[in-house]
Formats: sequence, C-alpha cells, structure tokens
Amino acid sequence: MSTATLTQTEIHVSTGDAEKMWELSARAAVQPGTGTSELADLLLDMPTAIRDGLLSFAAGTSRAGHVLLRGLTLGELPPTPTGHGSEGLDQHPTSGTLRLVADLVGSLIGYADEKNGALLHDVHPVAGEEKRIENSGSVAFDFHTENVHHPLRPDFLALLCLRQDHEGVGATRVASVREAERLLTDHQRDVLRSPRFSSAYPTSFARNIAGPRPTAGPHPVLFGQSPDVFMRFNSHNTTAPDAEGSEALRALSEALESVCRDVVLAPGDLVLVDNHIAAHGRSSFTPRYDGSDRWLRRCYSLRAEPRWTELMMPSGRVIPRLADIDGIF
Repeated sequence: MSTATLTQTEIHVSTGDAEKMWELSARAAVQPGTGTSELADLLLDMPTAIRDGLLSFAAGTSRAGHVLLRGLTLGELPPTPTGHGSEGLDQHPTSGTLRLVADLVGSLIGYADEKNGALLHDVHPVAGEEKRIENSGSVAFDFHTENVHHPLRPDFLALLCLRQDHEGVGATRVASVREAERLLTDHQRDVLRSPRFSSAYPTSFARNIAGPRPTAGPHPVLFGQSPDVFMRFNSHNTTAPDAEGSEALRALSEALESVCRDVVLAPGDLVLVDNHIAAHGRSSFTPRYDGSDRWLRRCYSLRAEPRWTELMMPSGRVIPRLADIDGIF
C-alpha cells in the first residue's frame, strides 16, 4: 500500500511510490507514438496516492492553484545545458515523468510558434540572455499566466526540478487569484472583468517576428464567479487603454504579491500549476555556466482541444500556428 500523504498543496512521495513512478517513467519515455492512448495502461498503474492527488487537484477547485510532488527519482543526469535546443534527455525517464503527469490531468501539448513545437522544454540560463523574460533568463520574472496571448492557453504547466541553482535561492513563485481577489475592491474586480485589456505575445513566441510584438485582445483579466474565479494576466505583457484599467492591474499585481508562495524546488520536486487559477514567476539567481546551473524541465497540458484543432495540428500534440487559427476564437 502507498504511504504517500496528501496535504493542501503537497504530495510527499514514498520510496516505494518513487520507485514505481521511475519504472513507469522509463517505459513512457520510449513510447514511439504521440497519442494519449499509448500511455493508458501506464497511467492506470501510477501509484494511487499520486494519481488520486493529481486528479483531485485537476478538478479545478483548488484555492492555491498549485500542487507539489516531492521526492521523485531523477537518475543520472548530464551537465546542465548551456545553449538552446538541447535534446540530451529525449528518452530519459524524466521525459516520461512529465508525459505521465501531463496526460493524467489532460493531454501533453506544444505550440508550433514556440520552440518549434517542442513538447518538453528545458528551463535553464543561457549566457547572454540573463535579462530575457523567459526560461533562458536568470533575472526575476514577475507574475504571469502561461501564453496569456493565446486562445488555447494550457490548462496546466508542470515544472520538474533537475538541479537547483548554486546558492539554492532560485524560487518558483506561485500566486493564486482565488486568494488575491479578496484584497481587491468591488470596483477593481469589476474593471478587471471588463474586456478592455490587451496582451502582447511573449518573447518566446515572437523571436522570429519582425517589428513590434503583436497583441491579443481586448480580453478580461478576471472571469468566473467567486469562489471559482479565473485569471488571464501577464504583468509584463498585459496592458490597459486607460488609467482606470492600469490602476486595477497595479492592484492585482500587489494582491498577487501579498499572497505569493515562494517554492524553492529541490531536485526531484515537480510543481503542477493550474494556469487559469495561479500566476507564476521566478526569483533571480546567479548562473555560473559550469554545467551545474539551475535546470528545470517544463511541459504543458490541455484538457481538451477542439476536433478541428487536432485535424490542423502540424504534428501530433502541437497546436497550429497562431497565423493559421487567428480569428477563429
């Protein structure tokens, strides 16, 4: 019987469950297909405490907007990559761990416009990109919901820690709108619910776009009714056309800061974030580019794609380019 225990935001993985997950992850990592069905038997065999805890979280009733698995097995790892496009862990069991988690709570997806459609992303510092507000940087990265500009934003993102930074201070910052909205006034909430805001494409989607980054919107920042309120917000990219909207965005940023939880991931920790409930960010850290820098692996999960989207996918699980679906939503 499993001995993992579930608290409000943490699942502590027992030694036996970690061994079982490692075995399943190794099998999942070498599956040749891209469909969820190929992992069905492995998903059923996941340790009960892990599977039930993640499925309970995925139901969408969490106030914290994130859940943390602690104590997963990582195995032998290569040095932290120093550049883009590393494929050294394609069939490593950690790839299988992310595939299993993503397909348990939804379906693993990538975006044709981002990282050439890669399904798994390496998050580590790249020399010369320290100040980029994306996963190759090392400066503080303020609160954002992932792919704020996109009509098919991921429902969940998972971050698996392979290595901490040298000083152990680099934190994944998570802030729930369900905890933050109580700090807003009724008027601020009403303003944030109005479809007046715009969000620029993040730099990871705009590397090959000449000129100013495109914007999406107008859209509301808050939607749904309390206690089941949701958020579409990026403190770097979401803007308002007027002073009233700008003030409401400032108040939301301050409220998120007030309820933020700084999660310093240790190797073997995996945090799963509900992308409609919690914004996330990163504290700053100092890279050394010596093969031992902070290294996370990231993936996205979407609970359902429209059938026509599946038929338009350039390859399995990859959401079509925005140019191909712009205006459909």
